[in-house]
Amino acid sequence: MSADLAAANSGAGKVRVAFDEAALTAWMAGHVEGFAGPLTVEQFNGGQSNPTYRLTTPGQRYVLRRKPPGPLLKGAHDVLREARVQQALAETEVPTARIFAVCEDESVIGSAFYVMDMVEGRIFWDASFGEVSKPERAAYFDAMNRVIAALHAVDVEAVGLGDYGRPGNYFARQIGRWSKQYLEDELAGRLPDMDALVEWLPTAIPAGDETGIVHGDFRCDNMIFHPTEPRVLAVLDWELSTLGHPLADFAYHAMMYRMPGDIVAGLGGADPVPLGLPTEAEYIAAYCARTGREGIANWDYYLAFNFFRLAAIMHGIKGRVLRGTASNAQARERAESLPRLAALARAAMENVR
Repeated sequence: MSADLAAANSGAGKVRVAFDEAALTAWMAGHVEGFAGPLTVEQFNGGQSNPTYRLTTPGQRYVLRRKPPGPLLKGAHDVLREARVQQALAETEVPTARIFAVCEDESVIGSAFYVMDMVEGRIFWDASFGEVSKPERAAYFDAMNRVIAALHAVDVEAVGLGDYGRPGNYFARQIGRWSKQYLEDELAGRLPDMDALVEWLPTAIPAGDETGIVHGDFRCDNMIFHPTEPRVLAVLDWELSTLGHPLADFAYHAMMYRMPGDIVAGLGGADPVPLGLPTEAEYIAAYCARTGREGIANWDYYLAFNFFRLAAIMHGIKGRVLRGTASNAQARERAESLPRLAALARAAMENVR
């Protein structure tokens, strides 16, 4: 991610998507344990998909995540799912923020929302972890690796998430979902590379199936790290989480090795060794060791799938920009990455063929 885009996504300030703050204060007084106003509301500069706010009182800071107002595609921006999965994972080895309360009543602020603890720590927008010393960087990568392996080891039935998604056929379901959203959003337009992927991906799904909890957007900038230690304190942004294939989730995360850094946090194909980071092969091997795997076959397919999925997300952002419902000032810049992501997905597809 470019320095300008990272800066634009950091911090909080003026509320861009406003709501009735008095109504929220009254609701929190009745639903959030220990709440005591007055309440100051600021909107985070990030949180592209769902408007996200910092709520400050004299004794506590909270974070509020809400559905964006206005017309939405069916199934998109389900913040209630975010709250549910974080509550379910609270007693596992996967670090999440404490959820204080959930509100399904859209009359309070105009859309469903939840309130969680504001975890104090560091967010790294640069996948090279250039803000820490070179000898420490590998430990930060290992911390991410440990957390995603822990997530994929969670017993979904034991934590009450057995019905969090449909088990099995994850690739077919996801390809169908994102293809449908892409094809239905006529205002955002069509791309030949995306059309080719929509046609090919369902025909080349690797054999074998597994089901676990998948995050769906597991990147370094969706985690809060300890202020001084290589330790993840909370994984954020669970909007895309579901029951799915762990290897699809891990491949999306490890895609940071190939991802251009000006799109989202990525190394853009740079040699990680001079940066003090593990190689892609070493990173995959560490995950395999933690999850009891001998290796991961069909890597290029997983990359094609994930670049396609991210391109479809950017296609949706483009549609929101054109409709005037995007909540983030940098949405247009994000949407402009769509052709490159589609091209990267198609290039991976050609490697498989």
